[in-house]
Amino acid sequence: MENLNFKIGKIDGAAVIPITKNIDERGWLAELYRADEIDESIFPKMAYVSLTNPGVKRGPHEHKTQTDYFCFIGPSNFKIILWDNRKGSKTYMNKTVLFLGEDEPASLIVPPGVVHAYKNIGLTKGIVINAANVLYAGYKKKEPIDEIRYENDSESIFKFN
Repeated sequence: MENLNFKIGKIDGAAVIPITKNIDERGWLAELYRADEIDESIFPKMAYVSLTNPGVKRGPHEHKTQTDYFCFIGPSNFKIILWDNRKGSKTYMNKTVLFLGEDEPASLIVPPGVVHAYKNIGLTKGIVINAANVLYAGYKKKEPIDEIRYENDSESIFKFN
């Protein structure tokens, strides 16, 4: 059963915020996050950066309480899939496919309960920044990890294709 019940559509609470690269003779500068542009409830508590090799996928997984604030700025480009897995959501069972990165720089807000995955579809290693609103593994890394993983579940309905 490969995404048979999901329909393409927007997902409530998920948002794409275009990133503008301000370019001059020195290179470029881009604002990734502004407190006056997002709700206070998703202000970042930590940030990390990851490097994903060409053709490699991360996810799908979801969080119970964490909101992710991803930044896809390049190098490389990514295909991102979101599935609304929140039974109380007005967009429950919607699926969104996005293409972000070097050619389309943007931040992506992924609310709790929205399953997400991304794949580097470019020819070079790609960088992704995430500024999450909760600490990974809690304060001093002494709490359970807020993550439900589907990538190794052969019965999962969350298929990246």
